[in-house]
Amino acid sequence: MAYRFLVRVWITAAVLIGVAGAAWSQAYPTRPITLVVPLPAGGTADVLARIAAEQMRNGLGQTVVVENRPGGAGGLVGAESVFKAQPDGYTLLCAPQLTFSVANVLNPKLSFNTRAFEPVSVLAAYPAILLAKPDLPVATTAELISYAKANPGKLNYGSQGIGQIGHLFMAQFMHMSKVQMVHVPFRGSAPAITALISGQIDLLPDLLPVTKGLIESGKIKLLATGGTQRLKAFPDVPTLAETLPGFEADTWMGIVAPPGTPKEITAKISEVIGKGFRNPEVNARIAALHVDPLGTTPQEMAELIRRSADRWSPLIQSAGIKFE
Repeated sequence: MAYRFLVRVWITAAVLIGVAGAAWSQAYPTRPITLVVPLPAGGTADVLARIAAEQMRNGLGQTVVVENRPGGAGGLVGAESVFKAQPDGYTLLCAPQLTFSVANVLNPKLSFNTRAFEPVSVLAAYPAILLAKPDLPVATTAELISYAKANPGKLNYGSQGIGQIGHLFMAQFMHMSKVQMVHVPFRGSAPAITALISGQIDLLPDLLPVTKGLIESGKIKLLATGGTQRLKAFPDVPTLAETLPGFEADTWMGIVAPPGTPKEITAKISEVIGKGFRNPEVNARIAALHVDPLGTTPQEMAELIRRSADRWSPLIQSAGIKFE
């Protein structure tokens, strides 16, 4: 009898907790939300976060404050602050793809597991592109490969930092084309672009939103895109995969919540972002940034994280790339 009584107590308690949790999730949000962006203000990633915050304000009826927390370790300082926040949906993180998929592969000593974040929504995706200084005597990927083989170790390339998309892009390129180049890491995209314009480096994988004007003015040269399709803005420029079948390098910005955040809350946020991004006017604003608007579900984001990890982890390990 005592055992049956305890079972009834446990069942009743579980039901009450479930009902209370559901009611709490339905009431969410009741106060302002902070969206942390571990990058400087003003860039494409920051603009995307602010558009998402705007849609969240409209759909949730609460203030959403975008807080830029740029710092060392490739933005992981800001990411860790969100990881340790209360899992109540009031502190969220908006960061690039690699933060969620391979940060722990790049730095095995990292004090937190970025794969444990609760996915919310991928906002937009955009390919990495291969840029060259104007006087580099190549115009295509095939010519670049031939030139690099004829001049082993003489070419160099810049990146946004060790383990960032530009570094992984070129590690993949060198592996697939069987050429060797010297890596020159910078602290972010801006100084790397400056070095390319001045001719201090030969090549730079970067992103179209921040370089389109420089390409059009002739200050830098666009050789190829790492996407699966040619760029709408430069349809005559081929993909790298047209020369190196299977090559793909892109990035995307996504929003996550601290581990343990209720699924009802992440789904609610995802729903309002997705609805907002499907609005024709909002969709056009995002597309004008030269990115592909998405606004995925948490499940779709989880799949994109898995694909990213599957693509980059073996390369990171085989190339011995580490960020500590």
